[in-house]
Amino acid sequence: MASSKTTAPIVPPSLSLPPSQFARLQPHAYLLAHLSPPASSNQPSIRANGRAPSQFRVTSANAGSLTHANGSAVVRIGDTAAVCGVRAEILHTDDIASWSVSNSSDADTNTNKRRRLTEENKDENDDTDIEDLNLLVPNLSLSTGCAPGFTAGAPPSSLAQSVSHQILSLLHRTRLVQADDLRIWYQPLNLDTEDQKPHNENEKMDVDQDLDGKPREIKAFWVLYIDIMMISLAGNPFDAAWAAVIAALRDTKLPKAWWDTEHETVLCSDNVADARKLSLRGLPVSSSFCVFEADAAASWRAVVLPDVEEQKNQNQRKNSSPKNWILADPDGYEEGLSQERACIVVDKEKNGKTVILHMEKHGGWKVDTEELRQLVELSGQRWDKMKEILDQC
Repeated sequence: MASSKTTAPIVPPSLSLPPSQFARLQPHAYLLAHLSPPASSNQPSIRANGRAPSQFRVTSANAGSLTHANGSAVVRIGDTAAVCGVRAEILHTDDIASWSVSNSSDADTNTNKRRRLTEENKDENDDTDIEDLNLLVPNLSLSTGCAPGFTAGAPPSSLAQSVSHQILSLLHRTRLVQADDLRIWYQPLNLDTEDQKPHNENEKMDVDQDLDGKPREIKAFWVLYIDIMMISLAGNPFDAAWAAVIAALRDTKLPKAWWDTEHETVLCSDNVADARKLSLRGLPVSSSFCVFEADAAASWRAVVLPDVEEQKNQNQRKNSSPKNWILADPDGYEEGLSQERACIVVDKEKNGKTVILHMEKHGGWKVDTEELRQLVELSGQRWDKMKEILDQC
């Protein structure tokens, strides 16, 4: 008697892909599916990383992390982390060619210039020495293995050089560091008076005094080498690097320095209590944005297709739902899917008014006047959050 055997039904293989593989194979469609959910689902527009379009990543800051630096800080924005160290070195005026030529060619003019620096209008010329003498030297390094595309020990990449130049330009534009904090003064003695003893470390001297018409002299400058290392890069390196620079400069202390007439050199005090912090101007905070377009081919279709067909497509897009999203603080995944970028640097006055210090936009024309107003408002809210974070570190 033959026994009957039952066979299990054959289940066809599933055609669905896990989200991780879908994101790798179709990154644009994956992000678009999150930002434009079906209308029947009643779900808000959300990014693939779970954030709202206008939401920034979680930010943290820690100052004083490096012991062999005049100031340091570590800033983490999401999975992007940057460590910044500020190292101060002394630059003697005798080693500055332009300074020596100015002294020898026209001593009277140079004396008048030094006098003007001590008057009320010194703020107008305060940043002249910083930019002319390169007293601020930022350098960003991505050759730390922070991302798969950057090999440890490799030469500086174009991105590292570009961000370094952006930081330097923003330091000059915002006039964040006061040049008077970087000057090392010397008050010549009046040889006609009874007190002809040279000043030393323990003597108290009013640097603003002018004895019988003898002005004080600038003998040296502090040069601040600002080194930023990206230890983890997951998009938006500029905001993380700039926040690390701000936190490190707020933590920077310069030793007490004076000109020793006996040795004809600048000496520094070993007493930590004599060190002084920098008097920074404000708190400029950077906020970066990118534009994600639903139609990835919109940039070249206007050139390839005839004008009539392109006009029809534009009318259809206007009548339909919005097809582009402005994403705040983009991560590396979103940066690779967007062409248009915007960066806004703001500060706030004591009365709470938002002041735009720098604004740049490139790569497209989706961000218009109305969108820029919204971005400035978001940047002001970001400033409040960053001030709270930096004040606690």
